[in-house]
Amino acid sequence: MSTLTPREIVAELDKYVIGQDDAKRAVAIALRNRWRRQQVPAELRDEIAPKNIIMIGPTGVGKTEIARRLAKLAHSPFIKVEASKFTEVGYVGRDVESIIRDLTELAVTMVRAEETENVQDKARAVAEERLLDILLPPVQPSPAASGSSTEMDEGGVSTSDVIVVPPEPETQSKTREKLRRLFREGRLDDRMVDIEITERSTPVVEIFSAAGMEEMDINLRDMFENIMPQKTRKKKVKVPEAYKFLVEQEAQRMVDMDKVVTEAKRRVAQHGIVFLDEIDKVVGRESSSGPDVSREGVQRDLLPIVEGSSVNTKYGIIKTDHILFVAAGAFHAVKPSELIPELQGRFPIRVELDSLGKEDFVKILQEPRNALITQYVELMKTEDVKLEIAPDAIEEIAEIACYVNEHHENIGARRLHTILERLLDEVSFNASEMKGVTVSIDAKEVKRKLDDVVEDEDLSRYIL
Repeated sequence: MSTLTPREIVAELDKYVIGQDDAKRAVAIALRNRWRRQQVPAELRDEIAPKNIIMIGPTGVGKTEIARRLAKLAHSPFIKVEASKFTEVGYVGRDVESIIRDLTELAVTMVRAEETENVQDKARAVAEERLLDILLPPVQPSPAASGSSTEMDEGGVSTSDVIVVPPEPETQSKTREKLRRLFREGRLDDRMVDIEITERSTPVVEIFSAAGMEEMDINLRDMFENIMPQKTRKKKVKVPEAYKFLVEQEAQRMVDMDKVVTEAKRRVAQHGIVFLDEIDKVVGRESSSGPDVSREGVQRDLLPIVEGSSVNTKYGIIKTDHILFVAAGAFHAVKPSELIPELQGRFPIRVELDSLGKEDFVKILQEPRNALITQYVELMKTEDVKLEIAPDAIEEIAEIACYVNEHHENIGARRLHTILERLLDEVSFNASEMKGVTVSIDAKEVKRKLDDVVEDEDLSRYIL
């Protein structure tokens, strides 16, 4: 659970998202309130509900990025879903309760990974011993050691007087330690060994379901997995691959899945975050048939989950009372006030994200840790090509992005991806044959490459 203050949360978000201060403040407060709720007396804790947020703004201004970075800061189970892919119960499609089932599955995976990491040292130690057992199997006492034999060898010589004496424990131990040293030094890396792999033959179970049938699909798969017999087969692999496999196998055995599931359910219920994108797409128009018919139904189905209800998952019941819901939408064709009143009331905090201008684009290109210019420079570096984009070129790219967004569909910062791909198309294609070359791009080069496309309205509509 993150203990960052709102100011620290905003500072972290600033490293990846340019502008949108109001939205950052809102999510920072919401995240800090989750920590505060854990500190209040137990009898009051359950009464404090999360303050769900609606982010309103055009595409490409940072709504999804804010939610994604927030979840990483919080180390919380996080899922992003498009509201438009759900249908009202009774229609073919996914029902909204599958959001919580998917979130729980993600939480189990997250906690299992953490627990696996915690037992890695023990797993490595046990795996090393198992690998040494494969390389030097323990010697079993030979029957010949306890009595005589009358068998004949290949030359017809009687072996009745031959007594097979197993190596002494001290010799076996020395050999084992020598192998251990060679393994750790990497001198056995090319040796092949046989390992046993367990396979579970599971038939494909697929249900062409109406909403609400996903849980039956999951349960049927689990049932068949438990019924079908396990098969083991031997596989010949190199020592490092065998060791890696044995470490994974031992780690899985050491992880207590009951503990994992209990912790995952707690995290979902107390710290889960659901990002509902395209919430404006479930606002129904004045229509009683066609694709709009179930949109209001989706809103009504969302109500109990957002307000707080119990959802049945394969791991047990999950209460949604304290899951934080962050909804987002462009709302260019409809208004937030056109959502059904009950759902509006479940999202008390509304923040409007600003459209991005030229100065924002200049910052996006070079300031964030994952800045687009940095990404392209590093990509070219893998081909031993040095890419240099001058400050005046960055200004020109931002200018073109603004112009195209104003004259065509406004897709926000995503326009920068399109423009940079067009600008660097030639370099990207030829980079593998340009080792050691420095490619410098200035404003003149940007204009030369893009002016024709920008000026031709038909071309820019399709290309940029």
